[in-house]
Amino acid sequence: QVQLVESGGGLVQAGGSLRLSCAASGRTFSNYAMGWFRQAPEKEREFVATISQSGGTTYYADSVKGRFTISRDNAKNTVYLQMNSLKPEDTAVYYCGAGPLAWRIRTGSPDYWGQGTQVTVSS
Repeated sequence: QVQLVESGGGLVQAGGSLRLSCAASGRTFSNYAMGWFRQAPEKEREFVATISQSGGTTYYADSVKGRFTISRDNAKNTVYLQMNSLKPEDTAVYYCGAGPLAWRIRTGSPDYWGQGTQVTVSS
């Protein structure tokens, strides 16, 4: 079992930046690939980014590629999402997920979810 807690969300103007964090506990963090998803009001939850167990492989949704960066610090049991050049359409609740393989997370099937953190980007 893995417990995930997101933090770092907030209100930012378009073009600004935020850094989200997801702290994990319960099992060895390095055994899990990690990912970020988001869900805007009245929309389905969508994949944002994922990172492999070692951090050597990453995947991004086309909508965030070049603007967002996922990283992890296994010593701190934490995964991050650096979000730059934010757009109003990035407004959503962002969720952290954990699973055995990055490609499985990419398809939207993490085994564990955090509670989410709100990101609001104003125009």
